[in-house]
Amino acid sequence: MAYEEIKIKNETGRCLLCQDAPCNSACPKGLPVAEIVRSLRFENEAGAAKKLKEINPCEGCSAPCMESCIRSKIDTGIDIPMLISNIGEQEQTDITPDLSIDFCGVHCENPFFLSSSVVGSDYEMVAKAFDLGWAGVAFKTIGLFTPNEASPRFAALEKESNPFVGFKNIEQISDHTLEENLGYLRELKKNYPTKVIIASIMGQNEDEWTKLATLMEEAGADIIECNFSCPQMVGEGLGSDVGTDPDLVARYTAATKRGTKLPVLAKMTPNITKMEIPAEAAVAAGADGLAAINTIKSVMNVDLGSFASAPDVAGKSAVGGYSGKAVKPIALRFIHDMRKDAKLENVPISGMGGIETWRDAAEFMALGCETLQVTTSVMQYGYRIIEDMTDGLSNYLSRIGAKSVSEIVGKALPNLVPAEDVDRSTIEYPKFHRDTCVGCGRCYISCFDGGHQALRMDEQRQPIMDPKKCVGCQLCKVVCPTGSITAGTRVTKK
Repeated sequence: MAYEEIKIKNETGRCLLCQDAPCNSACPKGLPVAEIVRSLRFENEAGAAKKLKEINPCEGCSAPCMESCIRSKIDTGIDIPMLISNIGEQEQTDITPDLSIDFCGVHCENPFFLSSSVVGSDYEMVAKAFDLGWAGVAFKTIGLFTPNEASPRFAALEKESNPFVGFKNIEQISDHTLEENLGYLRELKKNYPTKVIIASIMGQNEDEWTKLATLMEEAGADIIECNFSCPQMVGEGLGSDVGTDPDLVARYTAATKRGTKLPVLAKMTPNITKMEIPAEAAVAAGADGLAAINTIKSVMNVDLGSFASAPDVAGKSAVGGYSGKAVKPIALRFIHDMRKDAKLENVPISGMGGIETWRDAAEFMALGCETLQVTTSVMQYGYRIIEDMTDGLSNYLSRIGAKSVSEIVGKALPNLVPAEDVDRSTIEYPKFHRDTCVGCGRCYISCFDGGHQALRMDEQRQPIMDPKKCVGCQLCKVVCPTGSITAGTRVTKK
C-alpha cells in the first residue's frame, strides 16, 4: 500500500484517453470508467470518487474493461480494477464554492478560457467548448490580412515516457478572412450571450489597431486583447517585436482604445527580461488588464540525420513558439514579477502557460491571476478537460473552506520574497523512510555526483547520511522515485 500514489500516477499516465473509450461500454456495472481514469490522471481524486456508485465496485468482477482496453494493442491494458480499488472515500463538506469571477468588469461563470490559438478559431469549435463548460474564449488573433501558413507547423518535445513535455508551433494568426471571423463572433454572441468573448487582434499600424477594435466591438466581443507577443509572425513590426518595445506597446494600446469602449488587455511576450516595462507602458496608455504569457521563442528537435529542425517543412524550419507544461514555471515567474510591481499590482491579469490541471490553474490564481487561458492541454486532451478543471478546483476550494474562487487570488505572493530575505540561518535535513525505500541508490548517485557527498549506502542498500557534510539542499528528496525521502527537522546552523 505504500506505493499507491506512484502506481496510480504511472498507470493513469499509460491511459490513451481514448475517444468513445471501449472500457465504458465493457463495464458490467455501467461505471464511467474512462472518466474516472481521466479524473485520476488530472489530479481530481475527489471527482473520481464521485463517479463511483459504491465502494470497491470491481470486487468479484472479471474485468472485461481491461480486455477491451485499446492500450492492450501496444502492451497491456490499463489496470482499471487496481485504480478503482484505490479510490478512497472523500471528505464531504457543506460548502459549494462559487467559481464565478469578475474580470475587468465582465462577469465570468468560471475562470477558464480557451486562449487565442487554433483551439478557438471558428464557430463550431468554440460552441462545442462552451457547451462543455468553458466560460469564454480568447478567439484566435484576427488581423486585416490572412497569413499563408506552413505545413506541418507543430512539433512536440519528449522525455522518457512523456511524449508531450513541451510543444512548438510556427503558426501565425487566423487563416480565416476578416469577414468570416466577424461572422463567427456575431453568431457566438447571439447563441451564447452569457459566455465571454475576448477578441484577440493584431494590426500593422495604429489605424489598423483602431479599426480592428471598432469591428470587434460591433461584432459583439466583450473584451479586446492586443496580441503584442506572437513569436513567429512573418513581417516587421508584428507580434513579439512589438511586445519588446514599450513605445510601440503604448502607441498600439492607445490606438486600440481609440476604437472601442470595451476593456482592453495587452498580451505580453516572455521573450524579454523584464515584462514589467512594456506592461507598465500598456497600462499607462490605457490598457485595462494584462494577459501573459505568450509562447517562448524556441528551436526544437534537430534531426541528426538530415539536420533539419522540427517542424520539418520540406527540410527547413523556423524559430517558433514553445508552450506546454514545461513553460509553467517561467509563466508563473513573469506573473509574479508583474504582481510585485507597484504600478501593476492592482491590474487584472489573465494567466496562461502550461495549465493542464485544476492544480496548475489554482497556482496561477494564487500568484494573482483572475482568469486563465488554456491551449496546449486542449490540443493534446480535448475540450473535455474542463470537467476536471472546474470540478477539481471546486473540490479544492471546498476542502480549504473557501466560498469563492476569488479568495485564493494572490494568496501565494507574500511567500515569495527577495533572495536576500530567505532564511539562511537554519538548515532542514532530509528524513529517510526505510519502510518504503527500495534501495535503488538514486539519492546516493545524485548526492555524490551533483551534491555534497553526504550519503553512503549500507549493506542493506539503505542510504546513510553524514550530517557533517549534508547542507540540506534536499537534492536526494527531489530525485527519490518512491517518495521515501521527506523534509526533516530544521535546526539552526552551527
